[in-house]
Amino acid sequence: MTTSTTPSGAPAGLPTPREIGTVYVTGGASGLGAAVVDAVAAAGGTPVVLDRAAPRDGVAYVEVDLSDSAAAARAVEQAVGQVGPPDAVVTAAGTDACGPLLEIDPETWERVVRVNLFGTVAVVRAALPYLERVRGTVVTVGSTLSLRGMGDATAYSASKYGVRGFSHALAAEYKGRVGVTLLIPGGMRTAFFDGRTEQYKPGPDADLNDPVHTAGTVITALRQPVGCEIREMLVMASGESSWP
Repeated sequence: MTTSTTPSGAPAGLPTPREIGTVYVTGGASGLGAAVVDAVAAAGGTPVVLDRAAPRDGVAYVEVDLSDSAAAARAVEQAVGQVGPPDAVVTAAGTDACGPLLEIDPETWERVVRVNLFGTVAVVRAALPYLERVRGTVVTVGSTLSLRGMGDATAYSASKYGVRGFSHALAAEYKGRVGVTLLIPGGMRTAFFDGRTEQYKPGPDADLNDPVHTAGTVITALRQPVGCEIREMLVMASGESSWP
């Protein structure tokens, strides 16, 4: 018995997955962002990185400090001029500041919110006119700490709760025009935990996800046919304790 297929290789009668196209990735030089860059390229798309650090060789790149909203918006326009407009945006950039609230310098605390929340909003805002033309997709990156708070993580939790609320509201505002997916990842084996004091690092037996696996779910969201959207995806290692 044979099964007919469409020109894209999908079985006949099933929706044709969307082409990945050009994807702007914030924080694409490391961690989850770098894994998303590799996944986009492997899926036939063109990744464009917006980050303070340069990505691997051969990837289009605009240097930007995402804590500066005006600079983040300019970086989107630079990327448009350099590579072309986006078909999708993935906001993977993130930072944190661990410790009791009264022991964290206010500027350090507020920078976490500026990068994680305001940087996300600034990039998405600048990209929306381009995304609307093609009914493109935004994938924002929350955290299991956007579902419940944790002590000594007030800045990170506040910023990620903000990303979650922003994503829900954006999906309602742009329904039928731009797809919005909120990715909620658990802990991953990345450099995100480097530089912390030992008490804020995962223990040696911590079950952390491979960022490659998490990035694969981003591709799933980007491939949804126009008009079909995955609103939220919670992805984590099976033994992690941060959810439920």
